Amino acid sequence: MAEFVEAIDALSKIQPAVTIFGSARVKAEDPCYKKAEILAQRLAQKGFSIITGGGPGIMEAANKGAAEAGGKSIGMNIRLPFEQKPNPYANITIDYKYFFVRKVMFVKYAVAYVIFPGGFGTMDELFEALTLIQTKRIKSFPVILIGKEYWGGMINWLKNTMVNEGKIMAGDLDFIQIIDDPEEAVKHIQKFVIV
Repeated sequence: MAEFVEAIDALSKIQPAVTIFGSARVKAEDPCYKKAEILAQRLAQKGFSIITGGGPGIMEAANKGAAEAGGKSIGMNIRLPFEQKPNPYANITIDYKYFFVRKVMFVKYAVAYVIFPGGFGTMDELFEALTLIQTKRIKSFPVILIGKEYWGGMINWLKNTMVNEGKIMAGDLDFIQIIDDPEEAVKHIQKFVIV
């Protein structure tokens, strides 16, 4: 309960936020790192706060872009035995022990999700958001996947297996947009949210 109270207190006055997910294992020389940095910078310049998991890789890139643009750069760090250490670019940091509380805060303050290539944690956040939107537990918001090549196989599987077998409806795929260009992603978000 204390983690909820602390997070709500810290985040209650932020501007509409875009939550950015992706691999903690991405290095600064990876093209996705630079894309995440540019995207967060452009969003911050348009008045959006940026929320990440607060760790390295894509999270660091997004926090860096937002901070360097003078925006709110929020890192919601989870205490893990490996990989996850807070990055130095978040100007608001919240430390979590419980994944559940952190997940609630990601979605509570987000007006959009942008998902870069990542692993199990990234997939978890993606499908959590899609489930909440599909079941109308939250108001629908843009869910953007960055990386046509990375996500293409998954999208084909969703269409050719899940839709074809009736596990999801074809219209459920409309919740997802695949966009590779950071500027185009910003424009897509701005169609739904004006700051």
